[in-house]
Amino acid sequence: MKKHVITASLLLSAMTSFGAGYQLNLQGLRQVAMGGSGAAWPWDASTIFYNPGGLARLKGVQIYGSTMFLMPSTAFGNRDNSGVTSANEQSASQTFTPFNLYIGGRLNEDSRLALGLGIYTPFGAGLKWDNNWLGKYIVQSIDLKTVFFQPTVSYRANEWLSVGAGFVFGAGSVDFRQALPVHGAQGADIDDGQAHLHGTATGVGFNVGAQMKLRENFQVGLTYRSQVNMDVSAGTADFRVPTSLRDSFPNTKFSSRLPLPGVATIGFGWRLNDITLQMDFNYTGWNSFDTLRFDFAQTTTSLNNVRSPRKYRNTFTPRFGICYKISNTVALMGGAAYDPTPVTNGFVSPDLPDADRVVLSCGITVKPLPGLTIMAAFEGVNSVKRQGNYDHAGFGGVYKTTAAAPGIGLYYSF
Repeated sequence: MKKHVITASLLLSAMTSFGAGYQLNLQGLRQVAMGGSGAAWPWDASTIFYNPGGLARLKGVQIYGSTMFLMPSTAFGNRDNSGVTSANEQSASQTFTPFNLYIGGRLNEDSRLALGLGIYTPFGAGLKWDNNWLGKYIVQSIDLKTVFFQPTVSYRANEWLSVGAGFVFGAGSVDFRQALPVHGAQGADIDDGQAHLHGTATGVGFNVGAQMKLRENFQVGLTYRSQVNMDVSAGTADFRVPTSLRDSFPNTKFSSRLPLPGVATIGFGWRLNDITLQMDFNYTGWNSFDTLRFDFAQTTTSLNNVRSPRKYRNTFTPRFGICYKISNTVALMGGAAYDPTPVTNGFVSPDLPDADRVVLSCGITVKPLPGLTIMAAFEGVNSVKRQGNYDHAGFGGVYKTTAAAPGIGLYYSF
């Protein structure tokens, strides 16, 4: 029975990956194409996310929409004591579609006040392994979806300073599957038990920023997006186990609080004739993932409430971008970022085997009609190969993750 208790205590540890590599910096195609930078220069209505203080700088009212096609892939190799690879696994091919919708601008041409609304996906994606892969008793699949709604107000105090703030309401869901080391009559690898956890979550926060036009060709942005605690109040935990163990693993409800980290950013932008350079520096408060709690409505000697230590660390991410205006119709962008992992040694889990990542991006905008701009961008992510252990489950190996994310969008300025 002790084996069953240990298994139950691990069921929810993979859900801590609600954060880490699930943070999506894909909230505006221009900014994506420039390495994810965008706090200083208010390019379009997506400044509602990047710096709400920049909204009062826009001309007219804008409607903005974009989507990206995120395609991650993770490879796993397990090495024995001789250094020989004893297992190789590849995650299933999946495509996720984070999207962004923004509308906003000044109330009239002479107004200092601007209003807006942003609807975007700041966290999301997932990972799916073969049902009988080596780490099936830790995770078989995980899928996360979030949508944030942000009504925003911005005010231009004078010619050089504008400020803004937005209230954030987040809604999301998480779906997690894991094999259990209990078997029916057909035996292991054929008739394993399985845990399936699904829950919906909500949370609130804020996004504030100041945009400073210190010179005509030099701008600075300061922003803070607060931590959002996503509360799961009535998630469902379903267990497929042999009949003799149904009393030990009852289908039940669970509750939890999943913190999504706050991000502080300082950004700089320079315009030199037809070239704009910008850089952002993000400081992300990942240490909110110290311990994660999961409480079941019904517990047994085999199914206990979970207290899972994570010990994530805060990270500092530099982002750089360039925009070259070829003509009044066409502009090209490029960018790069170095995104260090918040996951410390001993907590590298196969649900999200996060590692330091290098991000390269590019994009183009075309203005075929007055007021209308069409955008396209591409982001490629390459993580370093990481030898990592998940001490909580006694599991380790070598991981390598890559991702490709093309995107399209448009906005119209009235």
